[in-house]
Amino acid sequence: MMEKNVMDNCVLPLLTAEQYASRIAMLSSLVVSWSPVMRLSSNSCMVPQNVSSNMFSILAVGGKSGEISIWRIHAPRCYSIEYGCMPTCTILIGLLQAHKSWVTAISLALLGSNSSPQVLLASGSSDGSVKIWMGNGKELLESSETNNSSFVILREVIPGNIVPVSVLSLVVPVQSLHKMLLAVGKGSGSVEVWAYDRSGCQCDNACVYDAHDCVVTALAWAFDGYCLYSSGQDDHVRCWVLCGSCLCEVPIPSNGPGLRSSNDLPGAFLSCLGVAVSPGNLVLAMVRNTDAEQLDPMYERRVLKAAVQFFWIGGQLNLLPDNSLDVSKDAFLGFPANELVHWKSSILWSLKKFENPEKPLVTWDIIAALLAFKQSIPNFVDEILFKWLSVTYLDSSVSHSLDDVLIRIPQTLLTATSRQLHLLNVICRHVILSQLMADEINSKANIGPTVADMEHSPLWLELLFISERELRERLVGLSFSAFLTHMSHSAKSSIESGNWSPVGVAQMELWITRNHDHIRVQLKELASEVVKAERRFEPMESGDEEQCIHCSALVPFDSPDVAFCCGTETVNGVLEKHKLARCSTSMQVCTTTPSWFCKCCHRWTSKLAPETLFTMPGYGSDVRPPAESPTAGVQSKALCPFCGILLQRLLPDFLPSASPV
Repeated sequence: MMEKNVMDNCVLPLLTAEQYASRIAMLSSLVVSWSPVMRLSSNSCMVPQNVSSNMFSILAVGGKSGEISIWRIHAPRCYSIEYGCMPTCTILIGLLQAHKSWVTAISLALLGSNSSPQVLLASGSSDGSVKIWMGNGKELLESSETNNSSFVILREVIPGNIVPVSVLSLVVPVQSLHKMLLAVGKGSGSVEVWAYDRSGCQCDNACVYDAHDCVVTALAWAFDGYCLYSSGQDDHVRCWVLCGSCLCEVPIPSNGPGLRSSNDLPGAFLSCLGVAVSPGNLVLAMVRNTDAEQLDPMYERRVLKAAVQFFWIGGQLNLLPDNSLDVSKDAFLGFPANELVHWKSSILWSLKKFENPEKPLVTWDIIAALLAFKQSIPNFVDEILFKWLSVTYLDSSVSHSLDDVLIRIPQTLLTATSRQLHLLNVICRHVILSQLMADEINSKANIGPTVADMEHSPLWLELLFISERELRERLVGLSFSAFLTHMSHSAKSSIESGNWSPVGVAQMELWITRNHDHIRVQLKELASEVVKAERRFEPMESGDEEQCIHCSALVPFDSPDVAFCCGTETVNGVLEKHKLARCSTSMQVCTTTPSWFCKCCHRWTSKLAPETLFTMPGYGSDVRPPAESPTAGVQSKALCPFCGILLQRLLPDFLPSASPV
């Protein structure tokens, strides 16, 4: 009787047998894989009205039924430091019946340009089959039907057999975008590498190798598909170099900069659960399962279940065959000559890779390697930076001294990309000037280096100040251009949520007045146009008078980074002044609401910078953005305008926080 009453009071719809089976299959997920973030222009495709933005990523989820569910995850329209969770849009756009048995491995990669990307999906099953699928980025963005998977099969790489697939790793080398490499790890411990050529629709089995005695648990490509790392349940991690149609095993170095030997690492491990390569491809991380029998039963066995080990891999390969990579004989103290040549080529290769503005600027492994070498072989670091500066900023490998290069570079920063300037600033602060605190460097940038500072790399200090001033001029130029456009279209233009709008124009005018002798002519002319526009129209902002957030006293503009209010007199007759932080983007005084913080330069940001700043190829003679209305579709980016790294909330020292540098 009770069960009958419950059924009568139930208002939920009853599920059919097919619906129940489908939902059970989706809940029985075995493996997931994310694609890189894609962004399609609204001019090239129709963006659905119910989504948050045209930036999205694909999430593929494989289950026991052999079906792969395709989800489209949209990036938030805007980011906030004040609110922890911004609304995102998640849509199930397809169900792909990929295999007849369990889906045990998935790997996603992008093929083609950002304007028209293709999504590659490699899937493996417990029946041993491996398939490659392709999806069109435009169709994936516009798709809203669950029955339409938007993926078509490109190739069945491996037909079904009795050996299950345990892991897949797919990579599209930058040097040959028509070619893709697929590494397949199996339950038998073997590793297969397949090369697929889109131009000829040809798929070749490059090699098969018995890499491990047990199940292959992870595969990771490094150095743009030139190197493959594999791990297995046999607690071994191996490195393979793809040479034509065969895999050649190379040893993983047991030592590296700042590490005495592998004997310093604990040995109580049972198996390797996975591997991952750092953003700069200089460090290999291994997740290893601990052996409970080797641990102390009172303390370690209770809390220590697994550990992450880090190994230097930058000294394995010579990625840039060049006679100019030879290092001086004085730098061979404690290191084999060939390893230093390999390290030099690997670091230069990593720095070159990060010049692409589409890649997040996460350089902690490069910084760590350079700092470690700086402690033991400082001349070697000078050689690396000399080569990098000469090729990147002077476009020449002519032999000059490092001081000559540092003197010549400021004349070329005008044509450097914003990403190159950001990379230069990060290297200056965290490698060359690592002995100085970030706030100390910022104060020197405002008052200029003193005689005492001449001991701390004066040429590098001057180069950092000029580079940051160049970025600030670009930001001011974008703000002035957007301000003029907004004033001329004020009656018919509106700024959507998440899009960038110019803020702090009055403070920027004061900054140009204070630095009039160092500002280029084009920016001065643009500033005069802004002044004329402010006289004709009502100003968008309240003016250049700012008040202290603590005592309401006036705050004069003396520096773009910090400010001191005029102060109020206490009952004891003492004039009390408050030190305030200024927004790195708008130069306005930061409010009491939480602000973004940069882990590199320690500047605060309350108004985010425009995305255009981080993708500028060079300032050129025209400071105006090419778009007719810069505020119409330019989004804000949660990146530091001077370092280019991801901004974050400042946490107390006792709490762990991620640092890109």
